Amino acid sequence: MTFALAVVPIALLLLGFPIFLVLLTAVTVALVFFMHVPLAALQQTLFASVNAFALLAIPFFIYAGELMGRGSVAQRLVDFVQGGVGSIRGSLGVTAVGTSAIFGAISGASAATVATIGKVMVPAMRRAGYPETFIAGLITAVGAIDVIIPPSIPMIVYGAAAEESVARLYAAGVLPGLMIAAMLALYVMFRARRENFGAGEPFRLKVFLTAFGRSLWALGAPVIILGGIYGGVFSPTEAAAVACVYAAFVTAVVFRELTLRDIVEAAASTVLFTGQILIIVACAGVFAWLLTVNQVPAAMTTWLQSLNVSAWMLLLAINVLLLAVGCFLDPLSAILLLSPLLVPLVKAAGIDTVHFGIVVTVNLAIGLFHPPFGINIFVAQSVLGLKLETIYRGIIPFVIIYLVALALITYIPDLSLIGVRYLLARG
Repeated sequence: MTFALAVVPIALLLLGFPIFLVLLTAVTVALVFFMHVPLAALQQTLFASVNAFALLAIPFFIYAGELMGRGSVAQRLVDFVQGGVGSIRGSLGVTAVGTSAIFGAISGASAATVATIGKVMVPAMRRAGYPETFIAGLITAVGAIDVIIPPSIPMIVYGAAAEESVARLYAAGVLPGLMIAAMLALYVMFRARRENFGAGEPFRLKVFLTAFGRSLWALGAPVIILGGIYGGVFSPTEAAAVACVYAAFVTAVVFRELTLRDIVEAAASTVLFTGQILIIVACAGVFAWLLTVNQVPAAMTTWLQSLNVSAWMLLLAINVLLLAVGCFLDPLSAILLLSPLLVPLVKAAGIDTVHFGIVVTVNLAIGLFHPPFGINIFVAQSVLGLKLETIYRGIIPFVIIYLVALALITYIPDLSLIGVRYLLARG
């Protein structure tokens, strides 16, 4: 059985097979050669893995982000944030951080934010004399905020895998996401002041109010989504459906930027991306079932308890593991692959699974832009025309900032749990 659970997956990963084939092959080998279970169990478990109400939110949020990303929403948000930032040194960099945080509260898709915000900000930052390495590092890194600030697709998947409330995870992600955004903004201002670049325009109330008026409909999306969830009006899945209707109305009717053809194309892109996600969810669900019926999580929990490892040491080891895994696997695959093993361990150690969900999300968010294989790096290279070596040099300070934030989030649970206590006080 060890051959099917460990040797087969590792060998296939090293050979470069897609993660869903790795998991499906391992389960098939185990069922046929070791467990002699009818293959009908494989089919039943595949469908059962995606039969979760919370997973319905994934295509809805993706579609809302697709619609909002195809029009002028990004430019309107940039104008609004930039109008409010004013003349501080490094204002364009701060604007990129702020706009990414707001855009993340609409879509929750990191790579899309890097491409959408980058197209607006990179030319402006170049004209303002920002160093190329700084531009590359900042634009590649800010997109990771989007999987931490709700609505977050990785949090939905973690909630389904760990049987945890998505609403609680969303509430827990607000403060850590805002803290990381603030740390990035402070670093931008520090670098700009030290290296004397990025002088901003003076604050003009008229310009700000005009930009606010133009972005009002775009700003309404996160208000409706998050306000509805935390106000108890609707669940995260229902909020995602409302976000779709709102995004379609704003882009097609209010802004009049999208035609019926654009809306259908956005739907087609959503279906493709959702299919890629759900096939991984299904295969990972089967692999998790295989681990459970073979009592692997229970055995690991017993082994850990025998070692008498403290909670802080366990979290440190898990952080190292997740940072390593995040360099090679996308967040959704990593969550689905590791949650069946890690969640029982942290429960046995007395660690809150909501807090742990945020720790997992931040770890894997770092993997999105961590060399050598972070997906945001290749998005920035291909879509924005940034050189790979320039991105690698520029990303280092931002990786350090995220690691500092990760340490704070890991060992100060209240940074996550305070949001659950106050934002969901009604529940």
